[in-house]
Amino acid sequence: MDFYEILQNHAAVFLLVLVRISGIFIMAPFLGSINIPQYVRVGTAIAISIVMFPSVDAASGMLPVPPTVIGYAALVLKELFVGWLIGFVAYISFATIHMAGKVMDMQVGFSIVNVMDPTSGQQIPLIGSFLYNLSVIVFLATNGHHVLITALVNSFQRVPLQMLAADVSLAEIITRFTVGIFTTGMQIALPVSFAILLTNVGLGILARTMPQLNIFVVGVPLQIVIGLFMLSIVVPFYVLFLDVLFNEVYGNISLVLRAI
Repeated sequence: MDFYEILQNHAAVFLLVLVRISGIFIMAPFLGSINIPQYVRVGTAIAISIVMFPSVDAASGMLPVPPTVIGYAALVLKELFVGWLIGFVAYISFATIHMAGKVMDMQVGFSIVNVMDPTSGQQIPLIGSFLYNLSVIVFLATNGHHVLITALVNSFQRVPLQMLAADVSLAEIITRFTVGIFTTGMQIALPVSFAILLTNVGLGILARTMPQLNIFVVGVPLQIVIGLFMLSIVVPFYVLFLDVLFNEVYGNISLVLRAI
């Protein structure tokens, strides 16, 4: 084998490593935020690829490169899918928080008040924005981004290059995680929702006993006050719940990598 073929082989391995690492910067929380400059994300992906390339290249050996462009493009898509999947599993926890925030906003009465979320470029409800920003702070404070990078490094051991064989259980795992967005989101929003439910029941009884009282004028501000009061009580427990939720991310990523 001449020098050109060796160089071509190592270059192919480096590009596959770069593609897998780039996949996590598409979907992962914080790392894939659109408010982070694109050049910073690309530069970070290249820097991590350069650091990881020697160990991955030594472990993979002389990787047989497909002779056609279509074959190599299929390998690129596989590696991109692995990186995207790691970011997606981590993003599910933040999707749960979005779900809980939307439910709280609908119950309190903030559903018509939307703010621009710079991390996603979309309009999200007021309480949902507060919970999401608080989650990002907790995510960084608990070194969640280090967990993602560690999972990405371990993925090259669990799923070597050109060794992607997705199992049927992968679809079941992703479906279970997606269903967990709604169930966990409702559990987070349950204290506020239950308090608003009791408030509405009390307002209904008050409307029957005092028909002359304009219940709509009293009810809307009362729901906001009760909702914000319950939210202030729940926030400390919410931070502890986030710590548990982010600790489960690494286990979920390992579970997904074992399925592929």
